[in-house]
Amino acid sequence: MEGVVVTGGSGKAGRAVIQDLLDHGYAVLNVDIAAPVKPLCHFIKADLTDMGQTIDVLRHAAGTIDRKRAPVARPDKVIHLAGIPAPGLAPDTVTFANNMISTHNLFSAATLLGLSRVVWASSETVFGLPFTRTPPVFAPATEVQPPAPETSYALAKSLCEEMARQMHRWNPATSFVGLRLSNIFEAADYAQIPSFWDDPALRRWNLWSWVDSRDAAQACRLALQADSPGAEIFTIAAADTLMTRPSRDLMADQFPAVPLMEPLGEFETLLSIDKAGKLLGYTPLHSWRDQIKPADGSWRPGSAAASVEAGGHET
Repeated sequence: MEGVVVTGGSGKAGRAVIQDLLDHGYAVLNVDIAAPVKPLCHFIKADLTDMGQTIDVLRHAAGTIDRKRAPVARPDKVIHLAGIPAPGLAPDTVTFANNMISTHNLFSAATLLGLSRVVWASSETVFGLPFTRTPPVFAPATEVQPPAPETSYALAKSLCEEMARQMHRWNPATSFVGLRLSNIFEAADYAQIPSFWDDPALRRWNLWSWVDSRDAAQACRLALQADSPGAEIFTIAAADTLMTRPSRDLMADQFPAVPLMEPLGEFETLLSIDKAGKLLGYTPLHSWRDQIKPADGSWRPGSAAASVEAGGHET
C-alpha cells in the first residue's frame, strides 16, 4: 500500500483529497495544526512553521500512516495544502510569514528526506485577482501569463512557485507540481450559486471561475502519479463558469478590451485548464449545472464539458 502525507488535511480541500486517496487505495497521514471534525485517517498535529516538526512528521510517518495502523513503507510523496487559505483571513504579515515559512520548511524537508514528489497548492490569485489594477492579458488565462500578485497572500504563492523551481534545481531527484486551485466549492456550497447570476460584477474578481472539491482532489491524485520530472505549475478549475451567461458575454461586459483565445466554448472556464488536461489527464467530473437549473432554462446541461472538449487554446 502506497503512503502519502497530506498537510492541511483537515480543511475543505484536504478532506476531499484524503477521501479521494483512500478511495483509490492509498494509505494517508493527515498533518495539520487543527484536528479534523470527521477523522478519515491517522492524524498528527504539527506546526509546519517549525522546521523540526516538519522534518519529524515526514520522517516518522512510516508505520503510523494507515488508519488501521497497518505497517506501511515510508511515504515517498506529499501533498502540501496547509496554510492560511485566502487573503483577508489574517493580517497580511501573518499570512505572508505563515505561508512562506511553512512551504519553505515542507519543500526543504521533502528534499532532505529524499521524497520524490511534492504536490502543493498554489492559487488562482497569482494571475492578478481581483483584476482591479491590471486586467488579464488574455482569456482564458493560461500559465504563460506573468504572475501579477495583488495581495500578500498571492505574493507568497507566486514566490513559492519560484522557490519550487529553485529547490528542484538544487535537488533534481525531488519534483514539484504546483496547482493553482480556483475557488473551491463543496456540494453544499452549490446553493449560493444562483445569487451570482444577476450581477456579473460580483464574481468578476476571478473570472467567474470555481472548482468542485472532488475535482481538486482528483487533480492532486493525478499530480502524484504524473510523469512530471521538474517543477511545473497547472491551473485547476471547473470546466465551466459559475454563470448562466455565456463566457464571451461576461468578458464583453466586464473586460471588453481583453483579447479572447479561440475557440471559446459557450460557458467555458476563463482560467484555462488545457495544460492540466494535456499533461496530467485532468478532466473535471462535476458541475453545478448537473444540480441546479435556472428557471428560464438559459443553459444546456452538459454544454460546459462539451465546450472544453471542443476547445484548446494556442498561446
